[in-house]
Amino acid sequence: MTANKFRNLALELPGATEQAHMDHPDFRVGGKIFASLGYPDGSWGMVKLTPEQQVSFLTKAPDVFHPCKGVWGQRGATNVLIGSATVAIVRAALGAAWRDVVATKQASDESAQQKPARRPREGKC
Repeated sequence: MTANKFRNLALELPGATEQAHMDHPDFRVGGKIFASLGYPDGSWGMVKLTPEQQVSFLTKAPDVFHPCKGVWGQRGATNVLIGSATVAIVRAALGAAWRDVVATKQASDESAQQKPARRPREGKC
């Protein structure tokens, strides 16, 4: 696996775009980051998983996946050692991260569209 292959796999996902954040490439859907490259250095990528998904990927491929440092990692952000990864496992991790961001974005959009019911004003008698 190479960084360019990671990039291509990320950009294969529907609606995925590449931008930059903190001087390294990131991959977004609906404006939200689901993966990035180059952190902490060029050997690594990152996928934004749930904590449960993170445990699953760490179990499947402990030589490939490592929690990011600090609270970010505790919340599911997971580093990917690109040179040790296979296309299949990275495709699966990117797909999971992409689906999570899409689902969160859809839920957020739906709640923003719902307007609270107006309570009738109480008049003075």
